[in-house]
Amino acid sequence: MPTGPRRQKMQARRLAPLPIFLALFALLIVAGGLLRLFGSVAERATAPVGGAFHLVSSKGGIVTEKSFPGKYLLIYFGYTSCPDICPTALADIARAMARLGPRAAQLQVLFITIDPARDTPALLRRYVAQFSPAIIGLTGSAAEIAQVEKEYHVSVSVPPSQTGRSNPGIDHTAALYLMAPDGRFVTAFRPDESGTDIAASIGKIVS
Repeated sequence: MPTGPRRQKMQARRLAPLPIFLALFALLIVAGGLLRLFGSVAERATAPVGGAFHLVSSKGGIVTEKSFPGKYLLIYFGYTSCPDICPTALADIARAMARLGPRAAQLQVLFITIDPARDTPALLRRYVAQFSPAIIGLTGSAAEIAQVEKEYHVSVSVPPSQTGRSNPGIDHTAALYLMAPDGRFVTAFRPDESGTDIAASIGKIVS
């Protein structure tokens, strides 16, 4: 029976496949996780953006996705008591519309509230008027707003630090959506894009 160093070498040879097997097994687990992750990301990226809605206009009456035939829709989700992101975005939208000049007539800007319990049509009318008369505010029931948020993949949540407050801050997706006249999603602008940049991008799309 082998003894000493020779026996230790033989044991090492017999044990060697175990670490290799464990390493390969770990790689398979990681690879599977990455495939699930990338598959999920790809699924979200290809999911359709937009859909039908039936909301109350700040100018009176009902507005749907078909209320402005032949026009592009520029849609932003926010709320009137938003402290900074919403007013900044709406100011940038107003600048973009001004820079577009006559081509702005091919666009309709919609500001859809994510806070329908507080944002009444009258409040929305006063709020959007501070930025541009071309902006229409939209509200509806909680269920109607939730449906539109789902269609546009808008995430809305109240941070724990704001829970219980009478006028809580709301975290929400702050993208600006450009929809074609046929209802097709064209592109989304980041909340940090300037009015000049937004106008330049839209100017390449609308004739």
